[in-house]
Amino acid sequence: MTPGATGALDLDKLFAARLHAARVRPYLATALFALHTVESRRVPTMSVDRHWRCYVSPAFVARTSEEELAGVWVHEVSHLLRDHHGRSDRVARERGLTGPGERLRMNIAADCEINDDVFGDGLVRPEGAVGPGTLGLPVGQLMEDYLRRFRLGPYTEGLAWLDCGSGADGLEREWDLGPDGAYGLSAQERDAVRFRVAQGITGRPGDTPQGWQRWAEEAFHPPQPWRDLLGAAVRSAASGAGAGEDYTYGRPARRSAGMPGVVLPSLRRKPPRVSVVIDTSGSVSDTELGSALLEVAAISRAVGGRRDLVRVLPCDASARVVHPLCRAEGIPLIGGGGTDLRTGFAKALRTHPRPDVIVVLTDGQTPWPSSPPQCRTVVGLFPRRDSGGGGWDEDDPDYVPDSPPAWARVVDIG
Repeated sequence: MTPGATGALDLDKLFAARLHAARVRPYLATALFALHTVESRRVPTMSVDRHWRCYVSPAFVARTSEEELAGVWVHEVSHLLRDHHGRSDRVARERGLTGPGERLRMNIAADCEINDDVFGDGLVRPEGAVGPGTLGLPVGQLMEDYLRRFRLGPYTEGLAWLDCGSGADGLEREWDLGPDGAYGLSAQERDAVRFRVAQGITGRPGDTPQGWQRWAEEAFHPPQPWRDLLGAAVRSAASGAGAGEDYTYGRPARRSAGMPGVVLPSLRRKPPRVSVVIDTSGSVSDTELGSALLEVAAISRAVGGRRDLVRVLPCDASARVVHPLCRAEGIPLIGGGGTDLRTGFAKALRTHPRPDVIVVLTDGQTPWPSSPPQCRTVVGLFPRRDSGGGGWDEDDPDYVPDSPPAWARVVDIG
């Protein structure tokens, strides 16, 4: 009698599938073997929690081939590596999404991010795996992007069974062992696993899909304190006068309680628009420009993943084309001459609609506007490079850059 027939979890089959996954995706091996398996008959298939436990249904293992199980292993660990639980929590707070239905949408959107490039090359696509094509969506986007593109409806009814666990959408399940349960990884251990995986991907970039390469580059770029500062500026802009312009009946106004029989709409605040001015002068290195593109991706997350609200403006001595943010890595950072970011400020303020926040990424070797713009400003300073003679090498060895103005919030970018 087979293990599946007796109801016992077939660990030999399950672990053989994990070994196969590690062989065909060696850069994920550290993460695959960091997962601790927990047998659970309440789990529909396989799921993970944010503490890197993998809950497994014995019946699912019994009816699924070893090759498909390998794909499920990679799929589930991908949720954890890409921090889908943390990102889902942030999206839920920023967009006011509540309830299991919205968490199911997040799970579907997270699956679309993973499944568009994870299978093939020795990894069989599991039956029922949801990808962008399932919903008629484009490939190569992030969970936050997909979440805006679909709603639950007749074409998603067949996905109600989908449940990759709290590690995919942040909502705790009844089978979760919780933060104090056995076998969970600490925050430091989880970070160490991500670092090792990112290290393996960047060491052999030609062997990995572009989505994983992008993830590894961001994993190696640790969060900077200035991002918290930007988030505060964005929240401040969102709470300013004129920011709450839309009305919604999704959440009735509190004053409706004083008017029985009348439902009044509440004021919904619109997320702010952000213009990012990037210094592309000769004093800014290629490494710093690459870092700037990663910061642009972080800025888009600071506004809830709304890339349509972010505009990028490369600028040296003159302002260039204003680019809408689709993919940060696709923005041409053209420049190389002198520096005068005043032209960048002027052009950003001429865009329509005008920005609520201007973010400037620069090494500081520029003149600044004499008066503050009529919006909040955050300046991210790259490390300034001393020319070796006590000055700053900007054509003039005695040149010392002006300090950023007092009306800007300034923070160093490490």
